[in-house]
Order: sequence, then structure tokens, then C-alpha cells
Amino acid sequence: MKKIIFLMPYFGCFPEWFDLYLESCRWNPTIDWLFFTDCGVPENAPANVRFIQMSFQAYQQLVCDRLNISFQTHSAYTVCNLRPAYGWIHQEHLAGYDYFGFGDIDVIYGNLRAFYTDAVLDYNTISTHSDRVSGHLFLIKNNEYWVNAFRRIPDWQNLMSQPINVPMDEGYFTKQLLGRKRLPSFLRRLWGIVDPDKHHHLFQERFSTVLSDRPWMNGTYDYPTQWFWHRGKLTVETGEELMYLHFMNWKSRRYLRKRYGDQAAWEKLSQLVDPNLTDLSQGFCISPLGFTPIESTAPIAIAL
Repeated sequence: MKKIIFLMPYFGCFPEWFDLYLESCRWNPTIDWLFFTDCGVPENAPANVRFIQMSFQAYQQLVCDRLNISFQTHSAYTVCNLRPAYGWIHQEHLAGYDYFGFGDIDVIYGNLRAFYTDAVLDYNTISTHSDRVSGHLFLIKNNEYWVNAFRRIPDWQNLMSQPINVPMDEGYFTKQLLGRKRLPSFLRRLWGIVDPDKHHHLFQERFSTVLSDRPWMNGTYDYPTQWFWHRGKLTVETGEELMYLHFMNWKSRRYLRKRYGDQAAWEKLSQLVDPNLTDLSQGFCISPLGFTPIESTAPIAIAL
């Protein structure tokens, strides 16, 4: 089984749902997560999620030293600018791994190995969007060529030095790997013959982001309103198993399209995690109502 590690710099304060996020990591025991953080170590952290405690200032200095750039910012969010370079910044943590990746924590994972099959874990990079790098979950092959791929992004030193967020992953890195977002797959393959940066990538839509700017798998914009997590599996009302849920657009209106309204569902809630949700072994529901216990009327398919 090929080994995977996600590199997760995160500074500030872990969100209200972080225990549920960790529980979904726990049920993916053959995949590792490594946090660099000043948030402390949660008491219930699973063995496959490790934490290296450091201040944001110390992390900025690490980046400056490793990349030979000036990375000074007051916003921890700008760490996302560095994502294509995580493999180089944290290279001492990659020994023995076949892939390293990055992602967000406003997600709940299903059974990732059901989707990261042996056939999939052959590509140079693996995205869960069909036309761009998926910043919320993305894998890169751990070898010298791909660890250094960020260096082939034009003007990468200046871009990664910016004190504000720039789209290094979903923008500039996408252009490096695909050329253009909407390029047909057969043209991508032809381009890959002459440009090794554009060779042998898997960009496959996994419909992970609720209320997305692209249609749901049935061609409509009627995204499922209830997602069920139970003992490592994530399903929707139809019983179909999904790779993971990225609930960004329930959490915040920042990227919410007008067709879905002017306010994110969770912005109206006083708390996101139902206080009755104490036994995670019974699973939970994620919906516009936040994180709630699975009711007896919920689809039985979640337990299959």
C-alpha cells in the first residue's frame, strides 16, 4: 500500500468542529496528517494525526530559510500561498512516503482509500476537481522532480512572498500542470508529450464541495442537504458513498454563488455542533443545521 501524508500548517485556533474532523481522520488509519501549529495538541487526537507545535513567527522564519524568500505576514491564511512548496519546506518529514499533499480542515473525510486506489496512486498529481488543483485535498508524488515543481511556476519567489493571499494552488499551480482550466483531456495528453510538467495527472471531479459553482453529479444545482458520516463512511440521502465533504459554502458566504442566496446557512447558527452529539461512534449528520446526531429516520445505507 502506497503511503500518504498530508502536510497541514495551521495557526490561530482550531474550529468548533475539529474533533469531528479528527474522528474522520481516525477512520483513515493508513493515511497520515502532520500539523504545524500553535493551537496545541487535542486530547483526542488519533495516532495518525501528529502535531508539531511552533509559533507562527517561527514558521515564517522556517519558510524564509527553506525558500530563501521574505515571507512576512500578519495573516495565517497566507500560508496557503506556499502549498505547492510544502514538500520542499517540510522535506525532512517525507521519508518513506509515496505521496504528500495539502488540504483544508473545513472538511469531513469518508473512506479515502476507497478512492485512492492502486490505479489512482500512479499519477504524478491527483486532484478532486476536473479542471483545477483542489486546494481542499490534493496529492503530489514524492520524488525530486515533483517536490521541486513549484520552482517552475514563473515568478514563484515574488508570489510566495506576498503578505496577502494569492491563488498559488488553484490558480498558478493549475496553469503549470494543465496549461488551461478548460482544456479538453485529449489536448492535455498531447501537451504532456512535450512538457513533462503536464504529463500523467488525474483531475477527476469528486463533487466534494457543497453548493459549488459547478453542477452536482445529476446536472442540477440541487446539492444534497444532508451528508451522513458513520464509522468512516460518508454518504448522502441517496446512499451513495462520497470521498469527503468540503462544507465551505455552508460555513461562509465568501465564495457562495448568488444562486444559493446571500448568506451562508451556518452564519445563522449560534453553535455548529449539537451538544447532544457526544457519541461519535453512532455517526453524525452534516447539513445546513450544522453537525447533529443521526436520527432514527436517517437512511439505513450509511451503515452498509
